[in-house]
Amino acid sequence: MKSLQVPVIDISALVSHNDERHTVATQIGQACRECGFFYVVGHGVDEGLQQRLEELSRQFFAQDLQTKLQIRMALGGKAWRGYFPVGGELTSGKPDLKEGIYFGAELGEEHPLVKADIPMHGSNLFPSNISYFRETVLEYMEAMTQLGHQLMAGIALSLGLEESYFTDRYTYDPLILFRIFNYPPNLAPQGGEESWGVGEHTDYGVLTILKQDDLGGLQVKSKSSWVAAPPVPGSFVCNIGDMLDRMTSGLYKSTPHRVLNLSGKHRLSFPFFFDPNFDVEVKPIALDGVVVNYDKRERWDEASVHDFRGTYGDYVLGKVSKVFPELRKAVSS
Repeated sequence: MKSLQVPVIDISALVSHNDERHTVATQIGQACRECGFFYVVGHGVDEGLQQRLEELSRQFFAQDLQTKLQIRMALGGKAWRGYFPVGGELTSGKPDLKEGIYFGAELGEEHPLVKADIPMHGSNLFPSNISYFRETVLEYMEAMTQLGHQLMAGIALSLGLEESYFTDRYTYDPLILFRIFNYPPNLAPQGGEESWGVGEHTDYGVLTILKQDDLGGLQVKSKSSWVAAPPVPGSFVCNIGDMLDRMTSGLYKSTPHRVLNLSGKHRLSFPFFFDPNFDVEVKPIALDGVVVNYDKRERWDEASVHDFRGTYGDYVLGKVSKVFPELRKAVSS
């Protein structure tokens, strides 16, 4: 397995909002056009916070199944929050070799979207027996939301737009989806039918910011083959989602990726999805000289985000219902 030459970009100028941010934006734009993935360093997210998150997550997943099921997703209802066991999530109809916890923006019962019974909005489920788990997750999500806004400002500049373009139109109230995944050791033969931690897929929104542990396993689809995207100390891995692909008419393509854990150990990953407002209609941006050139046959599912019409909520609910079909039936009934 080759290693993909995913660029490592120091975004400290974006974080501090100094004049060098335009150089950073150029680097981000090149990465988005060439491979759809890039590492970021200089992001300013506290290392101690990240370490606490990882330690508490390992503590949670080390528990027996019945204890973990005390915060199972079925208890989260329409908010789509909580724990699922190994095999409880599907990719392209096949069970993934992973377990995990779903989180989102912490919204109380008085929030208008919760009162309106809008799916994917509500309060989170946290383990009551692990001290500081709730506080750590919420602090991390707050830090990552801020980083998401900063990165989208860089992406806007990379497209020749004003820095606030996405915040003004699409992400002033972003749909925040955060996952903590545990990939158990893979005991199946490599490439076996049930061996993928998560199968080939693209992400749904505009930007994914991934913290991964030091074990590796992430694979990215290049034009010619699958290549490894190994951990880089102190970095996050960023990749484009379907909605940014749609907005840029395919200039910035959402890149398929997958996970195969061959480390012999439990692998943790922490994908943070920075997505458009739930009720916003996502439309192409008028970019000079950019014409849609999209071949559905390039994707494993032969789908095109450029054919989609509707709000981001429509899009993401359609996707999530395929990932958790039984839960979708339960909250729809």
